[in-house]
Amino acid sequence: MIRHGRSSHINDSPMTFPDFNEWVKKYDSYGILENETFPSGSAEIVRSASMLITSDLQRSIESARLLNPAAKIKAELLFREAELPSTGIGPKSLKLKPKYWAVLLRVLWFLGYGKGCESYPEANARAKEAALKLISYAKEHQSAILVGHGIFNQMIAKELQKMGWKGQHRTNSKHWHETTYKI
Repeated sequence: MIRHGRSSHINDSPMTFPDFNEWVKKYDSYGILENETFPSGSAEIVRSASMLITSDLQRSIESARLLNPAAKIKAELLFREAELPSTGIGPKSLKLKPKYWAVLLRVLWFLGYGKGCESYPEANARAKEAALKLISYAKEHQSAILVGHGIFNQMIAKELQKMGWKGQHRTNSKHWHETTYKI
């Protein structure tokens, strides 16, 4: 599993919660920064891949294309990042930087607040389905490479480990970094 490159949507100014929701929509629809560089280890892993699996979000697809332009890319909604709650948080005048909104909302999401998005238990069930799908691809192609997202890659990794796959306890959540799991 590899986390996608950095999004080309860059706006780090403090904003209200409704503005943050718009920010997330742009973040999800934009691709990656031009001239992105990535670790040689990540490139080596995908260089020989005949197929790369990604989420259906542009930053994941573009990252896979940059890592291996010749590979066939299979983009699937199943591998999309776990959503953040999108309604009913905080006073309308409260302004935070996007990274602080994201942390606050992710913590609330882990604690059970899921208004306007897939709940944590639902995302866990999807992660299990995604892990099974990756295993199926690995059996069919002798390996499976997912260019995905930080939190959801971690959730998939947890499911793979429950199924007996070995690798790092936590996935590397830095952009472009890989984490390998083997049976």
